Amino acid sequence: MNIFKSHFWYNKNQRNGIFLLVTLIIVLQVFIFVDGFSSNEIVDVNKSELIAFQKQIDSLKIVEIENRKPKIYPFNPNYITDYKGEQLGMSILEIDRLLAFRKTNKFINSKKEFQQVTKISDSLLNKISPFFKFPDWVSKRNQEFVKQKSRLSLRGTKQSASESLKYKLSTTDINKATVKDLQSINGVGDKLSERIIKYRKRLQGFSLVNQLYEVWGLEKDVASKVLSTFKIVEKPLIKKVNINTVTFKELLKNPYIDYDLCKKIFNYRDAVAELENISELKNIKDFPMEKYNRIVLYLLAK
Repeated sequence: MNIFKSHFWYNKNQRNGIFLLVTLIIVLQVFIFVDGFSSNEIVDVNKSELIAFQKQIDSLKIVEIENRKPKIYPFNPNYITDYKGEQLGMSILEIDRLLAFRKTNKFINSKKEFQQVTKISDSLLNKISPFFKFPDWVSKRNQEFVKQKSRLSLRGTKQSASESLKYKLSTTDINKATVKDLQSINGVGDKLSERIIKYRKRLQGFSLVNQLYEVWGLEKDVASKVLSTFKIVEKPLIKKVNINTVTFKELLKNPYIDYDLCKKIFNYRDAVAELENISELKNIKDFPMEKYNRIVLYLLAK
């Protein structure tokens, strides 16, 4: 008990000193607390530094929002799925039109064709067409079309109709027409005339007038102009091959038969042993009936 008394027993002066020390501590604490929460300093939110800082924050927010948006990467529009089409803003009907077109084994090769097939609006086309990525050979062909069109337009301004009539045609038979004969038609230049003759040679001659429309790069209106002057006067003598004895490589030379169709024909021939009539080709699954009349020009069954 004496031990505790020695530690807590103070005289009057000591107690006064302790009381004064405690009072000073309390006063200082109150002053600090009141001063911290009662500052009368007014912050000017219109300061240039604060405005610049706020703009920087806003710009960072915009960047972050843009980064969170789904990004569109270059894509081939022929392979748009339902999910991809919805992401691009296409309607279900527009997507269905595209899918129905692709089921015919046809391909879209330009943004103009894409709009014709899907019937999307001009605004949506302008929004998504910059991301279209076609195969290199398609892009080159489109560029060639543009150049050819500009050349034809330039030539049309320089060459009058009277100048075209000055050339005397050597023939009106499209299967005998020369390069110069074809060039007499407004819209047919050096390359197109050579391309027509080259395709004619591949076909062994035009048997059907519509075959002219198959010439690569020849626009329909120009082809119609050619057919208004040139006709099939004499049908060509086509060297036909026997469907039952022809080799795979020889059959591929048919201008209307690709590798897949050639394989189907050989599989069918193996299954039936021998075709009695060339019309049996129609029995082949997924046979392109729209090409039948052209394909059989080069085939026989006996």
